[in-house]
Parts: sequence; structure tokens; C-alpha cells
Amino acid sequence: MAAASALRSGCKAAGLLLCVRHIRLSRSFHFLKAKYIYGFDKSVWRYCDQHRLFRTTAVSNGQIVQFKLSDIGEGITEVTVKEWYVKEGDVVSQFDSICEVQSDKASVTITSRYDGVIRKLYYDLDQIAHVGKPLVDIEIAALKGVASEEDVVETPAVSHEEQTHQQIKGHKTLATPAVRRLAMENNIKLSEVVGTGKDNRILKEDILNYLAKQTGAILPLSPKAEIIPPSQKLESAPDTAKERASKIPAPISKPVVLAGKDKTVALSGFQKVMVKTMTAALKIPHFGYCDEVDLSQLIKLREELKLIAQERGVNLTFMPFFLKAASLGLLHYPILNASLDDNCQNITYKASHNLGIAMDTEQGLVVPNVKNVQARSVFEVASELNRLQSLGVTNQLGTNDLTGGTFTLSNIGTIGGTYAKPVILPPEVAIGALGKIQVVPRFNSKGEVFKAHIMNVSWSADHRIIDGATMSRFSNLWKSYLENPASMLLDLK
Repeated sequence: MAAASALRSGCKAAGLLLCVRHIRLSRSFHFLKAKYIYGFDKSVWRYCDQHRLFRTTAVSNGQIVQFKLSDIGEGITEVTVKEWYVKEGDVVSQFDSICEVQSDKASVTITSRYDGVIRKLYYDLDQIAHVGKPLVDIEIAALKGVASEEDVVETPAVSHEEQTHQQIKGHKTLATPAVRRLAMENNIKLSEVVGTGKDNRILKEDILNYLAKQTGAILPLSPKAEIIPPSQKLESAPDTAKERASKIPAPISKPVVLAGKDKTVALSGFQKVMVKTMTAALKIPHFGYCDEVDLSQLIKLREELKLIAQERGVNLTFMPFFLKAASLGLLHYPILNASLDDNCQNITYKASHNLGIAMDTEQGLVVPNVKNVQARSVFEVASELNRLQSLGVTNQLGTNDLTGGTFTLSNIGTIGGTYAKPVILPPEVAIGALGKIQVVPRFNSKGEVFKAHIMNVSWSADHRIIDGATMSRFSNLWKSYLENPASMLLDLK
């Protein structure tokens, strides 16, 4: 403190101003978090607003420990490093985020178990890290007698009002830089967000949920996340060849590669789990069954309920009805919600209807599932689907969201196509693929032509335990629920 007073007095005598929030003495001065700094010479000192101007590294003989990647469960032995939140020389505290890794099932944020200084990063981005191997080196005694945590944590420039708002009774909001950036881009004060992570740490999911509650918006998985009936404008056929040509989609032009070399890329993330799952699926003898469903009545019902659901903050698509109808059908045909052991000696009938939804994301194909559909209403299923879609967009689906499925539907029709040949996801025994909705002419009981909204469905079943008759009866029941939605009320519990 005497040195600080002398330095301040010397600056005033020279007619200059030096305002430093913290000065630490070791072998030399360490200036941390200078709020306003004017210097002795313009070429050496400069003004800095709420950012550290410079920092000298303290010489320390602290103990360096290897922070190893611990077991993250689900039998995962290796992960891909997707993002580093620290660099060599950074100071970390317990529970601070170190990096984000991605396994073949989910993304996980790794947090520090020590207070110290990062001395070495063992992996670059997109490299494979193995469980039990060193992830970073941390010098755990580097901060003793040098500076407090407040002196070494870098924070973005904020107003005095916002600083007061984000710090309540000296408690600092815990969040990663990526989360803080997301909050800043959406003008969200972190102190207003309830953190669901460890020690009330604010996660990306918390920001997205807060934003959705404030705006009433639901983040869709993609611009084509729901099945949309064809527009009335397309009902009449074009009269001329010119009009027909205008309806043909223009091909997407791609740059021509004049020269290049073959490139070998290692499988990572969800690609690995797809290879593993599909290889196991080849051992299953698939039985296929296809049919078409008239959704005219369901379309009318959804239009009536869509606005009500929006007022309650939920985007109501067709998928909640498809899932609920499937769950009601599984109550009558539980063999479709079962699994067969590896030795083909025992069948396990699943009590819960955890219905998976094949989802196309930037990371590839993922299949999260809605848990216990048999105990949920259509509105509750829709709300859970909205949550899964929001997490899918930000690549934040957790292991619990992606495991435990018992039956799957693939809504491939949102992209295109009518019929498909879906592949069963072991250990499940059945899967359905839904085609796009088309407006086509049909005959009623009186022989009159009417406009019908037809969707094709393709089923695949494990023919070792499911015969064709069972699959057909289930499909007929599922179809009847959708063609006459009011009939679902008779079986709802």
C-alpha cells in the first residue's frame, strides 16, 4: 500500500492521473483490472475502460496437476473436443468451464475441479480425447499470495447499473463465455435468468427458455419442421407449358472443382453412433408394410386448436397427434413396444412408451424421444417436442433425451417423398416413416369425387417376433385414430 501511495503521489506531482483498482506486490508491480489509466507517456500508456491494460506473470513454484477426462457414463470411452473456454495462462476456479466435448450421444461441458492457472492444453479443436487421459495441466498453487479470483477474471465491459444488477450481495453469476455472448446478443440480463446447472450455473438452455417465455416464440428445428398441407393455389393445374416449366425447381449450382485430392476424414460424433446402430440393424430381418391415411379431419381439428396452443406458448404440429395415436395403438399391441435380447431367448415388454422422433440437425441424424407418452396429453407431448426441437437446433440434446427409446417415428415427409423403407433402431422392434401430405381426388361412399389430404406411412417390424397380421392390425388402429380424431377420446385415460 505504501508503494501504491507513493506511485499515486508521484503521478499527481507530474500533473497526471493514475487510477488503479488493484495493485499487488510480488517481485514487481502487477496492475490488474485498471478502470481508467492515463500514462506517463502517450506512446507507453493509454486509456482503457473497464478492461485490464496489461498483466505481468507472477513467478511461482506451484504444483502442476494433470486434469484428466473423467468417465462421463453410457460406456463412452472417447469424445471430440468441440470448443475450448480457456487458454494457456488463464486462471480458473472450481466449476469453471474448461471445454465442451461431444460424444457419439451428446455434448458435455467439462468443468474444473481445481483453483489455479492453465499451463497446457493437450488437444486441439476436433481432436479425439480419451477418458482417463490428461485434458489440461493446472498449476494449483499459482494464485496463492498473488491475487484474488476477482482480480484475474476477465469480464466484458458493462455499465455500472448492469454490474450492480448482475451482482447480488457479492454473488457472481456463473456462465460460460458462450452463454454470456448469447445473452448479450439478445439483451438479456443474466441476473434475471434462473440457472439450472451446478451451483445455479446458467446454461444455454436456460437462455433459450427465458427468451421463449419473454417473446412467446418457439424455436423450430428447421424452416420445414411441420407438415403443411398444399396451398390452395396449387390445386388448379397450369394450362401452358411455360407455366409448367416455371414450377420445376431450378437446380442448385455448385462450383466446379478443376483439380483436387482425395481427402480422408475420421468419423466423429453422431456419425459414429449411426455406423454402430445401422450395422447392428442389418442383423434384424425387416418386415415392411405400407398404407395411406386420410388426414382431412385431423387438419381441420389442428387448425382449430393451433391458435389455442399458441396462446399457451406451444407450437402445435401434426406430430403430437401421430405420437399419441401410436401410443394408444401400442396399448393394444404391446409386442411393438418391446425388445429382444441378444440371444433371442427373451422378450422384454416396455412399460413406458418412450417414442422417438428422427430429427435432422446440423450435426446429423439424431433420435431424441418423448418419455411416457402414454401418460401425457396431446398438448404435453407438443410442449415436450418444442423443447427437444429447441435443444436440437443448438446441439444441446442431453444423454437422457437421446436414450431409452422404445418405438420410433420418422417424419421424412417434411423434406419430401411418399414411401420409405425405415430401418429399425436396435433394441427397438418397430419403426414408422411418414410421407408428405398430398391433396388427391378420392371417392366417397356415394361414388362422388372429393378432395382428400393423403399421407403415406411405411412401417418396418422385426419379423423374428412380429408377424404381418399384427403389424397390419396396429396400422389400421393407428390410421383410424387419425382419420377420426374424435375416436381417440374413447381410449384416452
